[in-house]
Amino acid sequence: MKLVWFRRDLRTVDHTALNEALHSGEPVCAIFVATPEQWRQHDMAPIQADLIARRLPVIRDELRQLNVPFYYREVSDFAQSVGTVAALARQLKANTVFVNIEYELNEQQRDQKLKQCLQQQGIAYQACHDKCLFSPGQVLTKQGEFFKVFTPFRKAWQAQFIIPTVVAPASAANASVNDEAELNETCEPFSYPRESSQAWPVTTREIRDRLRAFCHESVDVYHQQRDFPALSATSGLSPYLAIGALSVRQCLARLYQTAEHGRLSAGAESWLSELIWREFYQHLIYFQPSLCQGKPFHPWGEQLHWHNASEALARWQQGMTGYPLVDAAMRQLNHTGWMHNRLRMVVASFLTKDLHIDWREGERYFMRHLIDGDFAANNGGWQWSASTGCDGQPYFRIFNPVSQGKKFDPDGAFVRKWVPELESVSNKWIHEPWRDPSVNYMSYPQPIVDHQVERKLTLSLYQKAKDNCCHDS
Repeated sequence: MKLVWFRRDLRTVDHTALNEALHSGEPVCAIFVATPEQWRQHDMAPIQADLIARRLPVIRDELRQLNVPFYYREVSDFAQSVGTVAALARQLKANTVFVNIEYELNEQQRDQKLKQCLQQQGIAYQACHDKCLFSPGQVLTKQGEFFKVFTPFRKAWQAQFIIPTVVAPASAANASVNDEAELNETCEPFSYPRESSQAWPVTTREIRDRLRAFCHESVDVYHQQRDFPALSATSGLSPYLAIGALSVRQCLARLYQTAEHGRLSAGAESWLSELIWREFYQHLIYFQPSLCQGKPFHPWGEQLHWHNASEALARWQQGMTGYPLVDAAMRQLNHTGWMHNRLRMVVASFLTKDLHIDWREGERYFMRHLIDGDFAANNGGWQWSASTGCDGQPYFRIFNPVSQGKKFDPDGAFVRKWVPELESVSNKWIHEPWRDPSVNYMSYPQPIVDHQVERKLTLSLYQKAKDNCCHDS
């Protein structure tokens, strides 16, 4: 008997641990363990919890078609989940437990404890690399070190790249389950706050169709349209990658079906680069686990003097800063659980470099609200914007929220959708309504800060932090 522990890899197609177990020819069982207290500590968004809860019955039914019984359990945290999985393995007389590796620090520690626990019981532990096309350690510099800059990482990644094969699962030998009630196949909603994710389909066919439609109908213009938030030009696949309902290999295999004579279009190359960024950040947290402990990648980042400004933070969170593009983006996040990628950079820059608020506050808020919350990508994005991260934005590069709006929402369509107070503002003033001499917008706040003033302060604060770090060392 083999036991497969599902975590953030909620699919049966191209699931490395499941395929390894099925190839053994022995009966296979599967388990998912909800850990609501751990999820709270990790700031899981209620809308992502709902997506997971809706996805679980799909997994249960697909596994049933493969003769794989599915166990659902709920405990408090990772520590208890180890005992739960080990106990089920013992109960089923399983000789091996299979998992797909997760690279975050707490998850690594959890799996190390599971390995030790199983060894004490005489049960084998098999950990499979699955989350990335190339696992950490496979893409290294010529000196054998991990990459700290994205562009050479991407080149090294592409130099090794071979179009992946997506592996469909085979059926297992029939597993005899003594106590049907023990299966708890109902996947009852776990005791964690939930917000509706109904706008996002969860069946495997629907997810696959979304991937196919993007790659065959939209990807060729992705590079031209991706930065315009009023357009539906992004893939819409990030929530499925975040919970593992879709693998990066599935994305890459489908993407390369669009290639002509092996060459991708400019749009496809642009999306490929985004997938490689995802792998870059996964490798980074594996080699630099301090990132999982709230540390900046660059030590001088600890020297930055952040403002303790609770009112300003609240206005940023609520979309009431007086900067229309920033406010529209935050309201989109609060209302839908998702935010356009260009806008993630704009609002992150605004929080850290206009309001001078610690990037960790923004990182936490995003995780608590994003349906596609993924620690590595979210941490990487926030540290990039705050210039404290690996290959981050140079600190003197500061997004101007007005010019960003004029460039990427030129007719104000996105702003008007999410900031209805400005519906009647002309295109000329839609991104700086305080300058419109014809109307008094009493229902919309004045700018919380003067961008040009705060920009100068940011340059001073960052230079001071770097100087202090140099002196300390």
